Amino acid sequence: MNRIDESEDGVTVIRPSSGWFNLHLDQLWRYRDLVVLFVRRDFVSVYKQTILGPLWFLLQPLLTTVMFTLVFGRLAGIPTDGVPPFLFYMAGVLPWNFFAGSLNQTSSTFVANANLFGKVWFPRLTVPIAAVTNNLLTFTIQLVLFAACYVFFLVRGVPVAPTLALLAVPLLVLQLAALGLGCGIIVSSLTTRYRDLVHLVAFGIQLWMFATPVVYPSSRIPARWSWVVTVNPMAPVIEQFRHATLGTPAVGPGAMLVSASATLVLVLVGLVLFSRVEKSFVDTV
Repeated sequence: MNRIDESEDGVTVIRPSSGWFNLHLDQLWRYRDLVVLFVRRDFVSVYKQTILGPLWFLLQPLLTTVMFTLVFGRLAGIPTDGVPPFLFYMAGVLPWNFFAGSLNQTSSTFVANANLFGKVWFPRLTVPIAAVTNNLLTFTIQLVLFAACYVFFLVRGVPVAPTLALLAVPLLVLQLAALGLGCGIIVSSLTTRYRDLVHLVAFGIQLWMFATPVVYPSSRIPARWSWVVTVNPMAPVIEQFRHATLGTPAVGPGAMLVSASATLVLVLVGLVLFSRVEKSFVDTV
């Protein structure tokens, strides 16, 4: 990120910063209105010229959940830890979509905004932060749908109940946002030199989903593959979200600590790479 020096005569000079970790969070706070502008632009433009408009925010997870219920619940017969399959799959789809959407949008930060970055200076980190915030708004709307489905099953007498871990859900959401941001800006930084990664992002996200207990409980993972859950920071988050909302088995504190530590490392690595690449990416993109 660049350093801004303001002289007494009102002249603002922008210079490239040196060092490996020059984030200048004070500049991000000064440009918070720009973040709001980017969020509003992205949120409105997604379904601006569509027939159903904002209803797609609800239809997408609803249709995905129905498909998973039919394919994995009815046809494949995968157990769902004793909770209704529909709620089980929706409780996995919603947090996963939040993470995947954040990763997908932030991973194209430099490539998609090369023309804008080459003409106007502003803290580049505002773009990926706005992308994650936009997905957070979508996730919040979809949680209302999840709550409505939850009430529907309660009215029908289905024995589902949240646990005290529901109070920690905001922390899980914060971890999802941080994980999506960290992974996204790492990929975005690397794609300035290795453009092939752009084509691998969507495929990689799909593989990651099947390595995460989204359509199956972690209890169904064979012992020889248990290491996949251990090294996957998304797995404990998804399982703990289900535990908090549906009362499925809880995740051990050790697994959550490993997941949180991996998230922190990914965010720090991403910020370091991002702050280094933004100084010279226009020459390579």
